[in-house]
Amino acid sequence: MKIGILQCDDVMTELQPEFGNYPAMFENLLGDIAAQWEFVTYRVLDGELPGCVDACDSYITTGSRHGVNDDLAWLAELEAFVASLVQANKKFVGICFGHQLLAKVLGGRVELSERGWGVGMSFNQITVKKPWMDPYQASLDLIVSHQEQITQLPAEAEVLSNSRFCPYYMLQYGDHLMSVQGHPEFSKAYSSALMDRRTDRIPAPRGREGQASLQAVVDDHLMAQWIINFFAGHGM
Repeated sequence: MKIGILQCDDVMTELQPEFGNYPAMFENLLGDIAAQWEFVTYRVLDGELPGCVDACDSYITTGSRHGVNDDLAWLAELEAFVASLVQANKKFVGICFGHQLLAKVLGGRVELSERGWGVGMSFNQITVKKPWMDPYQASLDLIVSHQEQITQLPAEAEVLSNSRFCPYYMLQYGDHLMSVQGHPEFSKAYSSALMDRRTDRIPAPRGREGQASLQAVVDDHLMAQWIINFFAGHGM
């Protein structure tokens, strides 16, 4: 299977020697499970998009420091491409920024959350069990880094996971679109370093909470397996 990584941002230059860039994080995460799959990166933040929806079998987005409501030429082009994936019934998984973007494309609303920054670990319950959630567990705890949230769901959205902080944490639309607010590709060390460099934006109490939360167990490999299962059509 060929997976197209839609790259919407770069890791900060000073952090790349230690952590690499976002496409490599996804390849490392998913490639550990799907070693025979091919991954191709498209730098959509530079205006690079696949020539057609059939260039890859399935697609996944990286996160981004930008917001889905920003007035950016490349973002408008990405929205149009995601809309074409929806029309073509192509498999698509949206991560963080992509989670919000997919909801916007489908008619939902994304806004700055009154709950403030989500950083460090997020703790969520599974509300709907899907066949591709194999192995299954009733919770999903992932690293997050976001200020915006989906505040109004598209009509066809099915909420698979939530928390009091993020009511629309993981969503599915039909059998080919799925998205999650968390970052399974982020390591704890990267999350910590990112918080350290955003002290001018993240309130100090929230930053301390986020750093302390990184002591918890993260379900990154579980979410990776679920993504692979979703792409492969397990249980569908």
